[in-house]
Amino acid sequence: MDLLIYPRVFTVSNSQNLTIFLPRARLKFSASAVKGRVKSGEAEKTGAAIVWYKHDLRVDDHSGLIAAASQYRTLVPVYVFDHRIVSRFSDEILELLLFALEDLRKLLKEQGSNLMIRFGSAERVIGQLVKEVTASSIFVEEEMEYELCRMLDIVNETLSTVSFDGRNPEIVKWSTPFYDVKSLDDLPLSYNEFKKLKFPVVSSLLPPTLPGPPMDLFWGALPTLDDLKKFIDDSSNVGNLEKEWNSFKKFSAQSVLQRKRLKELEKAELIESNQQIAISKTTQRRPEKSAFVTRQGNLVGGGASIVLNALAAYLRYLEGTARDEWQEVHDKLREAESREGASFHSLFGSSLLLGIISARRVYYEAIKYEKDRNGGFLSPFGYSTTTIAAAIDTVYSMEWYRLLTLQGQRRERGNYSVRIWRWNGHLIQYTVAGHEGPPILLVHGFGAFLEHYRDNANPIAESGNRVWAITLLGFGKSEKPNVLYTELLWAELLRDFIIEVIGEPVHLVGNSIGGYFVAILAGLWPALAKSVVLINSAGNIIPGYSAPSYSEDRRNLGAAARLGARLLLLYLRFNIRNILKSFYPTKTDRANDELIHEMLRASYDPGAIVVLESIFIFDLSLPLNYLLEGYGKILVIQGMKDPLSDSKSKLAMLREHCRGIVTKEIDAGHCPQDEQPNEVNSIIEEWVVSIESENIRYDTGELVPAQNQINKLNELPDASQNGAQEAVATVV
Repeated sequence: MDLLIYPRVFTVSNSQNLTIFLPRARLKFSASAVKGRVKSGEAEKTGAAIVWYKHDLRVDDHSGLIAAASQYRTLVPVYVFDHRIVSRFSDEILELLLFALEDLRKLLKEQGSNLMIRFGSAERVIGQLVKEVTASSIFVEEEMEYELCRMLDIVNETLSTVSFDGRNPEIVKWSTPFYDVKSLDDLPLSYNEFKKLKFPVVSSLLPPTLPGPPMDLFWGALPTLDDLKKFIDDSSNVGNLEKEWNSFKKFSAQSVLQRKRLKELEKAELIESNQQIAISKTTQRRPEKSAFVTRQGNLVGGGASIVLNALAAYLRYLEGTARDEWQEVHDKLREAESREGASFHSLFGSSLLLGIISARRVYYEAIKYEKDRNGGFLSPFGYSTTTIAAAIDTVYSMEWYRLLTLQGQRRERGNYSVRIWRWNGHLIQYTVAGHEGPPILLVHGFGAFLEHYRDNANPIAESGNRVWAITLLGFGKSEKPNVLYTELLWAELLRDFIIEVIGEPVHLVGNSIGGYFVAILAGLWPALAKSVVLINSAGNIIPGYSAPSYSEDRRNLGAAARLGARLLLLYLRFNIRNILKSFYPTKTDRANDELIHEMLRASYDPGAIVVLESIFIFDLSLPLNYLLEGYGKILVIQGMKDPLSDSKSKLAMLREHCRGIVTKEIDAGHCPQDEQPNEVNSIIEEWVVSIESENIRYDTGELVPAQNQINKLNELPDASQNGAQEAVATVV
């Protein structure tokens, strides 16, 4: 049985869905009670429980720890180095993790307990530990990420094989809600409507007094960073190819472009070496109480007290300081402020991700400082400093997307089983269809989401493929953080999704600006792409283009871009129906309420304005013919009635300057995959067969060349009419 633990009340669920509310007098906490499990007829504080730490590395504001300590006589806190958890982290996050665990162990000892360290699969470690301490409950924070939810299910299955006195140990899931929301079922889907409800923020909780740890247990030692990285390599069973892929993530798209431009690998390595030397020198100059504890020194970390001290420094940026460690935070703030308010998540996001501090604690620290500045009052006109606003807006935004995700996981969404993947700490939605066959990744355009492939994913999967469709960062119900959105950022996201989620080269399919993103991906990391399918793709063709001249610094857009984004958003909200229908000239009914309502809903999400500002800094100077030069496996599906481009001219340029390209003309507008899904599905299916046939050996022992299949594809009749519309090209 799974149980969610929330503050303020105790709730116990049984097979009859009975809810029992317990009196507050039984608790040691006056401000908040904790929802927990109480067994009928059972005395308090008996038996043993395990508190399984994952992304909640703290003792204060920890509902699970408080609930477990209030009910059980013996408590065993444990952190499991499971490769499914730690292999997703960068080297810098791994360093932060080790510092955080060292501090957590110290804090638990101060509360009378300890922290056990174990290595291996969670189901094996937890299963063995349950038997060792005869634990009846395992307290663990609820998960949203698909792979981690699967891990919890596997642990639960393992526990079903263990029995004490005729009962199986039970997983107790807990949460740290930011708002006092009684029911997710009543939560509005629009952030605009959600704000009107004015839910109060739940108070953070003090750390509990913990029972002493069993003396006969082996608590384990923390590994070094090198030992941890070796453990990840050994336990993940990755080959040389996977290791090479993981190395891709260490270099940004910008650095890969620089390498392509220089065409001097040794020089690039020299630059990297010099950077490491500079990092080493910077590390030596750090203040004694520095919060930037890693070798790279980009992220706030360490223990809870160090992070809270850095938060105090961040909030007080305008005051100036004589303290060296605060001055360091101020210097890092200026470096990380790619746009107004972006520095908070850039510096503190990893500490929030690891749970070193909670979002509620950030909120109350910021509010306390705001009141101190204003004589105990909060102004109705906003916060007095940009740093206070940045901290509060960030945790507001994070909590909204957490609630939106939890609500979505509790509801059916048509034919799609929506999953969650975390990228750089942000929640990304995706879906998967099919169980066998070649992998295909569908990427939407600007302002769209995975449902824009609503009639593509399942049909293509049913023809013998595995299909992933993703909602990119900044769109749909995926998170919209305050970051600088660029085409390179989205390309890096797709790169990491292929490496971490799909795990093998894919056929890339992209519509509109999504086509440009997959072209960048294929151009910079060709090993990840089996082929590229561009559907009315953004991007230019520049004859004779050779070396990239790319804008590297697009920070601080200025008031003009922010004003332009707000005006554009208002225009789109009032005209979205007509605009969308113009994209579907042959089947306007396909531009229906399902699409329109979700686009309007997403436009009110926190961060939507930030995403829209990216239109003013998009750099399409890398032409398609440069990105796809020599790639060879490219299919272009073009809706010939696209109101955003001259389709005839664009196809003519692509055919002339992209060697080996295959083109198909469709009687459709800007989104052929949704306007004419059956026709586009057939073309994509035939294309994938043509590419995959190179690797299929028939009974004769001969390989069927892909070119034969491509020739057959070219022989299919074009569905377009001769007269394509002339229109002004735009980025979307």
